[in-house]
Amino acid sequence: MSRIFVVSPQRIPLAPCTPARARWLLTQKRASVLRRFPLTIVLLREPSGTAVPQLRLKIDPGSRTTGLALVNDVSGQVVWAGELTHRGHLVRERLQKRRDRRHSRRQRHTRYRPRRFLNRRRKQGWLPPSLESRIANVLTWVVRLQRWCPTFAISLELVKFDTQLLQHPEIGGVAYQQGELAGYEVRQYLLEKFQHQCAYCGISRVPLEVEHIVPIARGGADRVANLTLACHACNQQKGQQAAVEFAPPRCRPERKLHSKMRRP
Repeated sequence: MSRIFVVSPQRIPLAPCTPARARWLLTQKRASVLRRFPLTIVLLREPSGTAVPQLRLKIDPGSRTTGLALVNDVSGQVVWAGELTHRGHLVRERLQKRRDRRHSRRQRHTRYRPRRFLNRRRKQGWLPPSLESRIANVLTWVVRLQRWCPTFAISLELVKFDTQLLQHPEIGGVAYQQGELAGYEVRQYLLEKFQHQCAYCGISRVPLEVEHIVPIARGGADRVANLTLACHACNQQKGQQAAVEFAPPRCRPERKLHSKMRRP
């Protein structure tokens, strides 16, 4: 259970208290609410001889959400915990809409602002707006928690995921070092994997297009595991649908087994 932040009349962070203790202080008119989120109360009189613990702020970063926790290193108790939801995907969507709107006005020869991306340079240390928004959100909350709670250290969790090992736990040795695409180009690998056939209708001897099993617009990645081959008709008909929505179960590319390929 998260505790309530407490500050002195001079706004100095003190030891957080339980919700029951904060309710008693408010009822007895010994404290008042300073902030509602995170809930912080300010004492109306100077406390006497209270020990202030030193807490550690732990951060678990993520692309969509970031976890924040204040932990007492001595007792191991989690004093406060929260989850910060980022707006990076909304920033990207709004920038895309603005770009499409301006492009449409230029195509229709209506009043528009001239292009400026060809005559400007990015500043050193430039970050995409979605990533900059995520970093700013985390920094804002770190400063906010340091202001209302006694914090002496910050720990940032950095984890790297081995996606190849997640897909094939038994892989090792040379196969792990070279990877699935060793000696292949992506298109050549897909042609041999799907035997020069459309992954949806099975047609062959026609031009095949590389397309995404889960579209980029719906959160798909550019990894080779998310790529397949389709004829022009199937690719156009599939559109922004995922393979599980467009194709019957027997024709889904993720259900097809890898063909036996000879390494060059």
